[in-house]
Amino acid sequence: MSRRHSNGHAGRGVNRRNFLKASAASAFLFGAGAKTAHAETGALANPSQGGARNIIFLVSDGMSMGTLTAAEHMLQRKEGRESHWGKLYRERSGEVRRGVMDMAPLNSIVTDSAAAASSWGCGHRIMNGALNMSPDGEPYPTILEHFRDAGKGTGLVTTTRITHATPSGFSINMESRGQEDEIAAQYAERDYDLLMGGGNRHFDPDMRGDGEDIYARFEAEGYHVVRNKEGMNNLPADGKVLGIYDNSHLPYTLDHVNTPNLLENVPTLAEMTEAALERLSGNGDGFLLQVEGGRVDHAAHSNDVGGLIYDQIAFDDAVGVALAFQEEHPDTLVIITTDHGNANPGLNAAGSGYERSNTDFDRIQNFTHTNNWILGGLNSDSSVPDIIERVEEATAIEINETRAGILQDALRGDHDAVYGVMSGSSPTLGQILANYTSFNWIGTVHTADYVELCATGPGSEAIGAFTRNTALFDVMLESAGVDRIQTAKRPYAMV
Repeated sequence: MSRRHSNGHAGRGVNRRNFLKASAASAFLFGAGAKTAHAETGALANPSQGGARNIIFLVSDGMSMGTLTAAEHMLQRKEGRESHWGKLYRERSGEVRRGVMDMAPLNSIVTDSAAAASSWGCGHRIMNGALNMSPDGEPYPTILEHFRDAGKGTGLVTTTRITHATPSGFSINMESRGQEDEIAAQYAERDYDLLMGGGNRHFDPDMRGDGEDIYARFEAEGYHVVRNKEGMNNLPADGKVLGIYDNSHLPYTLDHVNTPNLLENVPTLAEMTEAALERLSGNGDGFLLQVEGGRVDHAAHSNDVGGLIYDQIAFDDAVGVALAFQEEHPDTLVIITTDHGNANPGLNAAGSGYERSNTDFDRIQNFTHTNNWILGGLNSDSSVPDIIERVEEATAIEINETRAGILQDALRGDHDAVYGVMSGSSPTLGQILANYTSFNWIGTVHTADYVELCATGPGSEAIGAFTRNTALFDVMLESAGVDRIQTAKRPYAMV
């Protein structure tokens, strides 16, 4: 029987016991135990005024619901454990407020990361591509400025360049997210306590367009500048920190853990989060820390299943660090969310009774490198045998010559998919591997989906079943008892 027809009768072969077991494994994704205080944040309830001394705001950038589900399944099937996020829903349901959030920007149904993070960062919907700026060019004071001026600690941790959209959305004013050299310079005058991520090319004078040494500016402001995991682990007890661990973004987790020099020199998101919390918790007035798993988004753009799932798991490890901190510091508000969906990935039904979905999905456990790594070793001159060998080295999957030829055409720019955005080499490779993993994608770009939002700790009662993105700005200010500032107390480095 062909694949098309073998999937036509899903109910056959699925008994009640298996159905209930499968339902229990994924129930947390559809509201099990989560409570909501009201219909829309800000409408009926206000957060505990000043009840949260600390706030940890965790963002899995570009996380569709299928991404969250896939990471949960991978952990259960590979490691025999549940995710920290899922465990929060299952075991602490009475403490968790959960709902969906509308992340629309000012000018579209679909948001980019800059407008999304800025909606939290300044309490306004703004145009895609801008950072905490009105359409008329007015800079809005950012959430980190509010906390800084209230005497609280301020920190940003990310697996992207620290100058990238999401951390900048909490902290920077810029007309375009692409002005990353200018963003790095603006950070140097904002006096935030801790910045960790990638982005050396925007700080190093030999790599910047203007030749300015931004590291020197940070050092002149009293920052400890560290460039690897050893430096992070051996920081002096006091002082502000700039940790930059890669020229661009930090490596994907799957490549990271299988490359010894990367594992030795580049900290994980969880390690950076732990270091940041240890440092910021020294501020007796509390702190605001944003933590971003930014490469989840990049993997979705690339239709890279290995990159996607393992970076989501790395983000979940950081969630575990945050929740462990909260257990010791119950005056901490923890918010966990994403800024938008991306490519809407998901595991599809395969085989009689859909049982092949299990074995297909389990193949991802054998991956040792990402699609990004595979394509980094191929080019338009690569032969079909070279393509087959490279894919097998990274995935333990031997694709056939026909499929390798399709990828060869995509590498040469000669592949024309029916849905045009799927014609490039990354989505083509993603679709080829979907034949073996049953994990596929609807596209390569952001989606307009409402996103997952949950919170626990003082102030979380303000989170309802439906939240407008801009409301989280007020939730953070009010729960921490931070006064709203009207204008920034430091000049803006606008270019």
